[in-house]
Amino acid sequence: MTKTSGSTTLGFSSSDAYLSLLQRFAPRPIRSEAQLEEVQDVMDALLDRGHLTPEEKDYLNVLGTLVYEYEQTLEPLPDIHGVELLKVLIEERSLKQKDLVPIFRTESIISDVLHGRRQLTTRHIQELAAFFHISPASFFPQAS
Repeated sequence: MTKTSGSTTLGFSSSDAYLSLLQRFAPRPIRSEAQLEEVQDVMDALLDRGHLTPEEKDYLNVLGTLVYEYEQTLEPLPDIHGVELLKVLIEERSLKQKDLVPIFRTESIISDVLHGRRQLTTRHIQELAAFFHISPASFFPQAS
């Protein structure tokens, strides 16, 4: 316990900046998709700011832990990888084949990859990972 200005608070000595974050959005266990979205919105707003203070990093860590704990209660997602993952990402983001031309060079190559007539190359995977902000490992099957 820490004694601050005549009152006792639990935990480490808290700065005003951290307490301010807690007052704006008090972390609680997540129990629904709506609550998950609310927490993710708060996290996104912090991450969009760029450089974070130590207090903001700690707060983000707490929120991330709550998201992780909630996600552990959900049904596991099937292992989607390779071209199937690419199709899901394209659909999720309402993209058109022409949106990926900078990566594949032509729409015909994109079409061939999506229809199984060509394989994704290492360069494709690296550039797709950067484009979609995911790990290149996402395009490979998970080891069992």
